[in-house]
Amino acid sequence: MSKTLTNQDASNILSNVPKEKAFFFCTAEGVYTKISANSLQDFADKLDGIDESSILFHYPRGDFQAWIKNIVKDNVLAGRMCFIEREISGEQLRQELLKMMQTRISELKASKQEVFPPSLCNKDGLCLS
Repeated sequence: MSKTLTNQDASNILSNVPKEKAFFFCTAEGVYTKISANSLQDFADKLDGIDESSILFHYPRGDFQAWIKNIVKDNVLAGRMCFIEREISGEQLRQELLKMMQTRISELKASKQEVFPPSLCNKDGLCLS
């Protein structure tokens, strides 16, 4: 059974997370790049310019997927990320991740398009123009 995405769900997924829950990019265990992301869009922006070694460090460990699922709360995107072929170059992986993330961000933005507030609708639920 699939759950319909509400405007509030989309807004929550697209919002910033607290600084302490940001994604901290590393290139190896304990080697922090001093780059972090605090939202899905910020993550995509940083992923676009981060060193390939960081992508190749995090992706196979499931770090991106875990942060998106557990912190951003987007199970759909986290699930999609699991289907990217693992034996591709760092740049190919970057491009696949970016394409997937931008598609998802567009879906979320579309689902939070402004709808008529109930105050503009009549008693039968028809929206007044």
